[in-house]
Amino acid sequence: MAAALAISLAALMSYRGVSALVADELERGLDDRASTVVSLLAAGLTPPARPDMTEQIVSADGTVRPLAPGRDVLPVPPGALRVARTGKGVSSVDIVVSGTEYDTLTRPLPGGGAVMVAQSYENAAHVDDQFKRRITWTTAGAIGLAALLGWLVLGRILRPVRRLAVATRRITTTQDLATPLPPAGSDEIGQLTRSFAHMLAALRRSRAQQQQLVQDASHELRTPLTSVRGSAELLQRARGRLAPEDEEKILTTLVTETAALDELVRELVELATDRYTEEEPEAVDLAVVAEDGARRCRLRTGRAVLVIEDDTNPPVPVRARPRALQRCVDNLLSNAVKFSPEGTPVTVRVGGGRLAVRDQGPGIAPGEEQAVFDRFYRGPRTQATPGSGLGLAIVHDIVTADAGTVFAGTADGGGAEVGFVLPPHGDDGPNGLSARGRFRRGARATAGL
Repeated sequence: MAAALAISLAALMSYRGVSALVADELERGLDDRASTVVSLLAAGLTPPARPDMTEQIVSADGTVRPLAPGRDVLPVPPGALRVARTGKGVSSVDIVVSGTEYDTLTRPLPGGGAVMVAQSYENAAHVDDQFKRRITWTTAGAIGLAALLGWLVLGRILRPVRRLAVATRRITTTQDLATPLPPAGSDEIGQLTRSFAHMLAALRRSRAQQQQLVQDASHELRTPLTSVRGSAELLQRARGRLAPEDEEKILTTLVTETAALDELVRELVELATDRYTEEEPEAVDLAVVAEDGARRCRLRTGRAVLVIEDDTNPPVPVRARPRALQRCVDNLLSNAVKFSPEGTPVTVRVGGGRLAVRDQGPGIAPGEEQAVFDRFYRGPRTQATPGSGLGLAIVHDIVTADAGTVFAGTADGGGAEVGFVLPPHGDDGPNGLSARGRFRRGARATAGL
């Protein structure tokens, strides 16, 4: 349609341009003929006849005399009669005689009267009709050729789109994410195909992670559920025949395993749903987050938690999700308290966009620095310590989602040092309030609630 419109507009403009050019040529030819006839009559000569033109002399009283024998006498318009009577000016007017249109031009003669030259539009109309027919057929042929070329070219362009559509329909119908996509070229369709391939790869990874999470979760849930079921069956069979101390041990086991099961389910839900994704990243002060996390940990566990700011590299606001970052710090502190001997302090060191939590526990074995962030991972040194193995996995997912990195290792002097690094943010926020001031105000409001 675009090509047809462009070709039609070009043909129309060409027709109008040629018509105007033909009209100008007719006017110029009529003017030249009138000047030539006046000059010849003034010299006493009779102009030669032309088949496409008619000349006649108009006297002042309106009498008409044709210059060529056998030619029809044309009616004299009022303008032509005025030129013949006054001998001044010119008159140009179209007249129609017996269905034929003429263009007339009247000029005064030196001895009185005027000469009237008329030219028929019949030949011009014939030329105009011929040109109109030819340009119509030419336009139709050009539109047909454009349609054919467009069909061929677009068919070739859309062929990979059709193949991609067939592949996506097959994937939608069969739910088989391993279905191969058509080869990707270097054009826009190839870029679209590669984007679909990347999306499918991400979906395959996500499905594999979901399946792995379900398998790992079922394995981790089986242990506390088996313990709870065994203790409950023992109480059911004993029916009060157990010694009070044995019954107390079984009940303690039930409470402990139920609490562990509750903690595992809670962490699984947080890991699977990522309830912090709706938060918008903003400027957050790591020192404030560390202080608030340490205060909550002291109240919850009664352990000594020290927060140290690096003087050589002062803390700066980082870009993160506030509540998600609080969860990260709480998980790191809970992990440190879990592996630190009773009565030993936990240290939180903050510098720049880096936060590190150090405990006094057994440390991290070489080669396990990245494995500790895997889901349900339990190192050889921590097998006897209760826990789900999901706390650091949640830290990893939250930090990497905010474009940060995590790290873990054995600190100098013993104990593990685990933490993260987040990208910095601007110092000031909206309304001139610093990030630390905004976060402190939000923390106080949260604590008040």
